[in-house]
Amino acid sequence: MTDNDQPGIEAAGVEPSGVDPDDFRAGFVTFVGRPNVGKSTLTNALVGEKVAITSSKPQTTRQTIRGIVHEEAGQVIVVDTPGMHRPRTLLGERLNSLVQSTLGDVDVIGFCLPANEKLGPGDRYINDQLDQYPGAKKIAIVTKIDSASKQQVGEQLLAVSELRDWETVIPVSATSSIQLDVLISELIRLLPRSERLYPDDQFTDEGLESRISELIREAALEGVRDELPHSIAVTIDDMTEREDRDLVEIYANLFVERDSQKGIILGPKGSRLGEVGSRARAQIEPLLGRQVYLNIRVKVAKDWQRDPKLLGRLGF
Repeated sequence: MTDNDQPGIEAAGVEPSGVDPDDFRAGFVTFVGRPNVGKSTLTNALVGEKVAITSSKPQTTRQTIRGIVHEEAGQVIVVDTPGMHRPRTLLGERLNSLVQSTLGDVDVIGFCLPANEKLGPGDRYINDQLDQYPGAKKIAIVTKIDSASKQQVGEQLLAVSELRDWETVIPVSATSSIQLDVLISELIRLLPRSERLYPDDQFTDEGLESRISELIREAALEGVRDELPHSIAVTIDDMTEREDRDLVEIYANLFVERDSQKGIILGPKGSRLGEVGSRARAQIEPLLGRQVYLNIRVKVAKDWQRDPKLLGRLGF
């Protein structure tokens, strides 16, 4: 019997995995929502690798970060963005502009709403903003379902369904990996047919220095007062590989806006800064696969969130 007589997998134009190569899908997805609804945690869970820093503090994410999800049926490029909010500083305005420009370029927008918090004015504000992006398909993602009762989840699903006519509404938990496979399948279904946009072994397009500076900022955010997170920015001055030993030396600057904030970051006799360095190294060393010497200098850049020149110097 010849191949033509037996319409096997290859003769039907389907790969042995069962995926039709002509139906492979790839595209860009972004998650929006109020600050601290779990967008970055969800991004990391889907990618399977830490590409975005996370914190309980609002406005943790300050740049667009692409995480790449590889599946047999498709490739999902998740663009993690800052939380949408009513801006109070020039930095806030620029972050909102960053979100808006991202929303205009993606294929799917996932609106994240936590299961354990009732819909509020901020959620309705964001929902209204979505009308400005008719080209993107829109889904609702009810997050943190492991932190809510079944009744809360049900009530939230109903409330979210009434906001607009979504492509789909999916309850998930990023930390407990609940329904993430369903979410990925639905996202792929909504993406356009396309060839792969990134190599199979690439999980982010973030540069190494950018990822390291974000890990340092994440470490600095832990345990600080509510007014301080917005004032922290980190830059990398230099990264040097030692020739005499397997070690990378990293020299970083941690900026705050006032002298009083510098004292908070440093702590008594520099104890708190030492803790920040230890936490950051614990994240950076696995990323580099090398031992790290980390030197962090704390500097004051007065009111940098409102100063156009300082914002430019700090990369915003």
